[in-house]
Parts: sequence; C-alpha cells; structure tokens
Amino acid sequence: VPVPTAETAPFWEGCRAGELRLQRCATCGRAQFYPRAACAHCGGRELAWERASGRGTLRSWSIVRRGVNAAYDADGPTVLVLVELAEGPTLMSTLVDVRVGPALDEVE
Repeated sequence: VPVPTAETAPFWEGCRAGELRLQRCATCGRAQFYPRAACAHCGGRELAWERASGRGTLRSWSIVRRGVNAAYDADGPTVLVLVELAEGPTLMSTLVDVRVGPALDEVE
C-alpha cells in the first residue's frame, strides 16, 4: 500500500475522491504524471494540482491472464493499457468501465 508523502498526498486524495489529479507547472504550463517536487520538463518548482479531463488516446494494451503472484491475482483477465492523456502525460493503467467509440458530446 503506498504511503503518501507531502508531494503525493493530493494525488492520493484525488484517488479516494474518484478522480485523477495531475500536476501542472506554472513556469512552462505542461502537465506531468507521476507526482514530483519539480517539473520534469523545465525544472520549475511552482506546481499546481488539477483534475484530469478523463480524455486520452489508447497507445498500447495487453491482456494479462495470470497474476505474477498471489498479491496480483484477479477474478479474470486484466487489460493493461498505456494512455496518452489529453493533458499530455502518458500513464499505465488497467481498463475498467470503458465506453468504446466517439465521446457522447461528439455524437450528432
């Protein structure tokens, strides 16, 4: 179980609230994931937290049919994905409760 630090606490609070939070640098304006003390792009230290839009592009995926050990056993196959978020960062996650196709606001 992750232990929140001063740098990561807002991220974990967002997880408990059911939202993905990213840091955005006040110096260069770029978003980053995973949480850090300084911007990975320019080294700036003025980082603000924001809620991710929930939009992104699936870049890769893999179906894992067996856990690597008992701690990772699941009730069925797990779909691991690499998602490029609309905000810029790419993250690895699992695919759950997803709608495939155009966004509802893009359907005429």
